[in-house]
Amino acid sequence: MRLLYAFPEPLPLERARGVQVAHAVAELARLGIAVELAYVPNPPLHPLAYYGLEAPASLRLTKLSRSLPWPLARIHSNRLFLWRLHERIAAAPDALLFVRHLKLAALLRQSRPGRKLVYEAHEVFSDTAPPAKRARQFDMESEVLRTATLVIANSPPTAERLRELYGEREIEVVPNGVDWPEHLPQKDWAHAGLHIVYAGSFFAWKGVADLVQAASELPGCTITLYGGDAAQLARERGRAPAAGAQLKFRGHVPQREVMRGLESACIAVLPNRDDADSRYTSPIKLFEYMAAGCAIVASDLPPLRAVLTEDEAVWVRAGDPVSLAEGIRRLAADPERARRMGARAREKARGYTWRARAERLAGLLRAI
Repeated sequence: MRLLYAFPEPLPLERARGVQVAHAVAELARLGIAVELAYVPNPPLHPLAYYGLEAPASLRLTKLSRSLPWPLARIHSNRLFLWRLHERIAAAPDALLFVRHLKLAALLRQSRPGRKLVYEAHEVFSDTAPPAKRARQFDMESEVLRTATLVIANSPPTAERLRELYGEREIEVVPNGVDWPEHLPQKDWAHAGLHIVYAGSFFAWKGVADLVQAASELPGCTITLYGGDAAQLARERGRAPAAGAQLKFRGHVPQREVMRGLESACIAVLPNRDDADSRYTSPIKLFEYMAAGCAIVASDLPPLRAVLTEDEAVWVRAGDPVSLAEGIRRLAADPERARRMGARAREKARGYTWRARAERLAGLLRAI
């Protein structure tokens, strides 16, 4: 079987979708599928080596520009990428087309209506797009959902909302994944409150501002935050309370360093707000928290509940710094409970590895 995976963005990419795509194509190729990844290069970085991955022999890497030639190189679009992608599509007439970008999927349905297309939905664009663009997003999403050979959703809430909007059709749920470390260092559970971590982006819906505000109610604790660009870091440092928990802002660091931080952390926080983006998430960081054996404090939201049960996390009200501080404080005050919770989460993460995810995907792809 051949698979042409089209990713019309620079790769590697300092966003979760870059991590997901790199692991997806590498693991599918290791399972014996002939995968071609068509992507926008991000020189001098390698699209897989950046994430610590080696390209399997059955993975072909195809660089496609989405820009006009110099001196108009700053102008880029999905249509330019698609124009160059058509040559690869024609060269692989038996390949399944695999896309996670809605606009590119819609363009492919228009230009290649006879080709089998797999669409992987990581959000519901008619809900998350700016109001002025929602009607257009609705039309594109409706067309793709109606005509795609296979639709995959990243979480049960994403699949449910797509069916609610566009009618009943079969949608397979395949969450994101994680590298499961075989060995972890000893954690300092007796002082769990000194080893609290947040890792991820600093977008408003991620709730980092709520965690920073909650720090004022957590004296004696230390919270390390990974992620955020220069402007976001300056903003959150400016909000940091004068008293309370010590906040350590680490900014963007290599993924290996983030994982080392998680592996030594005791408590990990997922403070998402109840925004449209949060309703359709399948956070890679959640699975990384689990695999690292952290006890988790999480906003009580459906996509997170789809992964963790009532007793597998401390659940707090989304967007409520007071509730967030109370959840962290209760867990830090009960190190043995935190240790047991971390052990259960780590064991559960075995079912969410990138390899397990690829095996599920491969079965779905082979079926069509």
